[in-house]
Amino acid sequence: MSGDQGHDAVAGLAGLKELDRVIHEPARLLVLAHLYVVESADSTFLVAQTGLTWGNLSSHMTRLEKAGYVEVIKEFVDRKPRTILRLTDDGRSAFREYLDRMKGPLDALGGLA
Repeated sequence: MSGDQGHDAVAGLAGLKELDRVIHEPARLLVLAHLYVVESADSTFLVAQTGLTWGNLSSHMTRLEKAGYVEVIKEFVDRKPRTILRLTDDGRSAFREYLDRMKGPLDALGGLA
């Protein structure tokens, strides 16, 4: 590796300092990634897709809701409770920004391989 490559890689890593810590947590990142590609999802779908427990999903859902990234809709279907999650506009924007911030460091490291 040349000195220029190493310097470029280090410069590319600077974006990691600015990552949104709410999104960067692995379980929340997984939830947001799923919600990013669907209009909305119920909690049963998210538990099945992410492998999170109901308690973990609930905890992360609350954190994402407090951050304004997801909207939580509680309803009853055939007298059974159902919780639906949907990315808010702020959540969609924050997730896109997170992806953009991750691109620089990942590209910088990829150039070293």
